[in-house]
Amino acid sequence: MRRRLLAVLAAGVPLAAAVYLPTASAETKDASAVTPFTCTAPSVKAPAGTRVESVTAAGQEGGTVAGTGALGGSVSGVPAYCEVTVTLTHPGGDDHAKVRTWLPVSGWNGRFQGLGGAAYLAGDNNVGLGTAVKNGYAAVSTDAGVGDALDTSWALNGEGQVNTALLKNFASRSQHEAAVVGKEVVDALYGERPAYSYFIGCSTGGRQGYMEAQRHPGDYDGILADAPAVNWDEFEVATLWPQVVMNNEKTYPSQCEFAAFTKAAVKACDSLDGVRDGLVDDASRCDYDPRRLVGTKVVCGGRELTVTAADAAVVRKIWDGPRTATGKKLWYGVPVGADIWSLAAHTDPDADGNVVGTPFPVPAAWVKLWVAKAPSLDLSKITYSRFTQLFKQSQAEYDKVIGTDDPDLSAFRESGGKLLTWHGEADQFIPAQGTVQYRHKVERELGGTKKVDDFYRLFLAPGTNHCGLNGLDGSADGLAALTAWVEHGKAPRTLPATLVNAEGQSVSRDLCRYPQVSRYKGHGDPAAASSFTCVSPPRH
Repeated sequence: MRRRLLAVLAAGVPLAAAVYLPTASAETKDASAVTPFTCTAPSVKAPAGTRVESVTAAGQEGGTVAGTGALGGSVSGVPAYCEVTVTLTHPGGDDHAKVRTWLPVSGWNGRFQGLGGAAYLAGDNNVGLGTAVKNGYAAVSTDAGVGDALDTSWALNGEGQVNTALLKNFASRSQHEAAVVGKEVVDALYGERPAYSYFIGCSTGGRQGYMEAQRHPGDYDGILADAPAVNWDEFEVATLWPQVVMNNEKTYPSQCEFAAFTKAAVKACDSLDGVRDGLVDDASRCDYDPRRLVGTKVVCGGRELTVTAADAAVVRKIWDGPRTATGKKLWYGVPVGADIWSLAAHTDPDADGNVVGTPFPVPAAWVKLWVAKAPSLDLSKITYSRFTQLFKQSQAEYDKVIGTDDPDLSAFRESGGKLLTWHGEADQFIPAQGTVQYRHKVERELGGTKKVDDFYRLFLAPGTNHCGLNGLDGSADGLAALTAWVEHGKAPRTLPATLVNAEGQSVSRDLCRYPQVSRYKGHGDPAAASSFTCVSPPRH
């Protein structure tokens, strides 16, 4: 229950992973080469299309920095820093976006870091900023003029129409403006521009990183964009599919029953990598049929339940993913091994046998407010045909606004930028196959795997949930790998990680560079990365 609560509060991002926490060591600049630091409000030139409303500066003692809003969290040991806040507005937009830059008073490592958001939070909630400063970075974040992770009060204006100015801020322009402002602040207070600039984000933050690479390729030297919410207009509607399936089939498997299906599928597909280790490598190849579990007894809350054919049919549809009434596939389903209950939660039957679904709040808000423009829309009444209509409407209205799936990364490549992504294969909120699809589109656009690998690498993490690395489901130091790639030309062949298997045990793995997959060597400890190697996947 606590884990479910944390996931809901973070709108799909586990609490500890709401902001990516970099662990790469920072090389401190020679203090004699830096202009004496004074925390004052600098003169800031407005980025194109904006007007500067105000600039303030405040010296902060550091110590323990607490996260704000739904995401919470904290970071300790933060050194003294200067916080410069620049408020921007877009003439005619009636918006007020705060861009905050935190600069360590001493020990700046010469690097700059931009931080992405989560769910409907456009930027950082202080934990990432504090961590960046602790590691020697000057860092920037923006609120884009919108609210907290689950705050969607800004979606519609007083006439019930989409607030296009704030949506544009959230979707695309705010992170670019933050990069421009943040670097200007760094130059003004330190007396020099950053030697290297990095962007870090997961989920919404991952999508923002891809947007930067696509539309503003010169902003960052390196982008770490994990579990990216690209294809927003598609997967955000698709995330409601489990609720739509249960409501239309009038069948609501319990949390225990969903867990039994997941456990059975993981057990059946565990050996795909050559050994039973509690992890499903390349989950897209798992073809477990949930009907095999029909008739099985499941103990749930002291009650013994029997898995029915109707239960299996619901799970099969959820794994398969959204389809039209005629069977045409719309998007990817919840991956085998992922927590189905996160999207298929519901109440127990009341005295009259009524069950109320509990849609995940992020897609629920997207469909009600931005797509249907009807805050009172009853999601439990959505038929399969209505779902298809909403899905296609979201595509038509928002692909160019927030889809973030433009495969032309040629300008980013030519700028010398590097893009690094990891994505959990048990991501319950953003299926990794959407990121894989995007990677394929880039390869078709830019000339194949090898050419794309020169600047963009993708790593898939078996058994890992949404933003789970560096959160509840393991760890990996993507920032260290990205820094080595950008500054020393050492492209990551693998990404060392600690994963958590189905038994809750920590195992070490070297995540393989896509499209390679991990295979057991036939000997050695299955919990050790040294017992596995990366190979080309079988054709299928």
